Amino acid sequence: MPDLPPMRGRGSATNPRNRFERIERVPEPVDADEVSTPATQFLPDSSRTVIASNESPDVGFDASINPYRGCEHGCVYCLAGETPILMADGTTKLLEAVRLGDEIIGTVRQGWYRSYMRTRVLAHWEVDKPAYRITLQDGTQLITSGDHRFLTERGWKFVTGTEQGSWRRPHLTTNNKLMGTGAFVALPAENADYRRGYLSGVIRGDGHLAFYEYQRKGRKHGNQYQFRLAMADQEALDRAQSYLSSFGVETLPFLFQQTVNGRKALNAIRTHAKSSVERIEKLTSWPHESSIDWRKGFLAGIFDAEGSYSGGILRISNTDGTIIEQIKRSLRHFGFNAASERRSGSRQPVHVIRLCGGLRESVRFLHTAAPAIARKRNIQGQALKHSASLGVVSVEPLSGRRTLFDITTGTGDFIANGVISHNCYARPTHEYLGFSAGLDFETKIMVKYKAPELLRRELSDPKWEPKVLAMSGVTDCYQPVEKKLELTRRCLEVLRDFLNPVVIVTKNFLVTRDIDLLSEAARYRCAAVLISLTTLDAELSASMEPRASRPARRLAAIEALAKADVSVGFLLAPMIPALTDSEAPAIVAAAARAGASFGGYTPLRLPFAVKELFENWLHRYYPEKKDKILNRIRAIRGGRLNDPNFHTRMTGEGIFAEQMAELFRLSCKKAGITERRPHLSTEHFRRPSNQFGLF
Repeated sequence: MPDLPPMRGRGSATNPRNRFERIERVPEPVDADEVSTPATQFLPDSSRTVIASNESPDVGFDASINPYRGCEHGCVYCLAGETPILMADGTTKLLEAVRLGDEIIGTVRQGWYRSYMRTRVLAHWEVDKPAYRITLQDGTQLITSGDHRFLTERGWKFVTGTEQGSWRRPHLTTNNKLMGTGAFVALPAENADYRRGYLSGVIRGDGHLAFYEYQRKGRKHGNQYQFRLAMADQEALDRAQSYLSSFGVETLPFLFQQTVNGRKALNAIRTHAKSSVERIEKLTSWPHESSIDWRKGFLAGIFDAEGSYSGGILRISNTDGTIIEQIKRSLRHFGFNAASERRSGSRQPVHVIRLCGGLRESVRFLHTAAPAIARKRNIQGQALKHSASLGVVSVEPLSGRRTLFDITTGTGDFIANGVISHNCYARPTHEYLGFSAGLDFETKIMVKYKAPELLRRELSDPKWEPKVLAMSGVTDCYQPVEKKLELTRRCLEVLRDFLNPVVIVTKNFLVTRDIDLLSEAARYRCAAVLISLTTLDAELSASMEPRASRPARRLAAIEALAKADVSVGFLLAPMIPALTDSEAPAIVAAAARAGASFGGYTPLRLPFAVKELFENWLHRYYPEKKDKILNRIRAIRGGRLNDPNFHTRMTGEGIFAEQMAELFRLSCKKAGITERRPHLSTEHFRRPSNQFGLF
């Protein structure tokens, strides 16, 4: 995948195939120097409602309206972040840690069967939603949303649904069985015992450890101490060298054998120091009592040295009976069933241990031992079979809300804790209409052309209880197309007629067009505006927010609104640690001079859909500051680039977050700004008597 330049506001860099299309189109090769941001298209949205509810305790409103339903925060995110995902190299990674562009394992249909196949992560999102726990017969558990789909023996099924009515859809029952290998085991901890076990396995399998004693004329003796480990796969050699170094044994790399007649070159490490050779001999000796971690390391080492995985069969071979017995004992300890074969060799018989149980047991072995060599962990092309006990035992709703995640992949699915999991989205009609669920979903924005009429109908309903509405909770209601469509303005006309309070958050000067409506509503404390300010540096703003109004225009909008007696404030968002946070005093002072009467701030958040884009942006514009900025973000986000937890995600935590908060507080105090939010009222709400039905 080419290193594409960032595309503002896009979580996906490409379009995966629409699952309903019969013809697959192969995209042309992409030249990163020629990539441009695709133009946004606005398409009709036939929704029957325009008011969306919010239950997040971190957001200061209960409901929002937006005539433009964007995609950036509207997806259904399906699985808990701690769900292990099967990577292309056979290892696992937690879903919350998966990155854009990572190679993982998905599945493809080939004739009547599905096979495991390498694919890439095209997008990654997160959100807080109600969740369910699925429990399977083998003990596998998955935390997921009700809208997620899993592959069963009867096809794809949602987690929840009904047999009839509007929620009628194929859904999981206790009669279903999921497809896959079953729950993944945790990868081993690389502690001292594991490292000793690995060294014992890899050196006994492929190493040379010897001592030669003889006399030399003119010297006390000519004793020689030799250690050499030569391997065709650099991963195992690097691991062995690193593990030896951790025990104080330093080795030197060298080329053992050049490429000859198509045979791979062999690299090696060695030492001739007496103390080092004696130390290695001690490290690789058989332990009196084998710990669990030593056994895992030993299996990894001997597999890297003498093992293979091809044709769906995992084998380990050796001529030493003692090593073979140690392999058998270690496999039995972890509950593996293995067959032993004896083959005639050129000098002595070769013993072959063959793991039984098919792909499920092979994957369990690879995760239990965690060998280093990637090519020996490749399951691509293996058929998807039904041997695991993956019958559904229960689907239980969980209390509260959970942070859930979803990814888009090239195959349209991925392996979540051993079961086949489908990419899910809140608007599958994008695919029903022939669009892709990737970049199409992000660039073809649905427009609620009837938003003003829908809003009037909902506010006219006797069941409506007046409350502060936000414009908008997702995308900017004053995005460029608003100049032409004026849907936001027409919604404001409705809100003014009903005197239902509204708070607008925008970074566009276009809001001043509607000062007449806002000032009318403001007389009844029914309107307020927050102007988002990120920086006062016009050049930085142009590179970071190329489609938004420049800082001077935003300050001019504050001034115009304040002169019209509209309650106006500013939102320092996002405040970027080590880049824009130092501007806080100047930004607050400038906003106050322009007429802002309240304000707030939010430290930068990097949900996974934008993390890679931001890192790429830093690499292009601020390479010398990149590491410092990212490390500072991690410092306020608990070691990560994003904190999805309530109460801390909007403020950060730790000493740098405290410094940002104190800097903002002192800046506001000095500028005379004492309020964090406007004071709006619902006491003047009314339903105009001349309403007429539109539907």
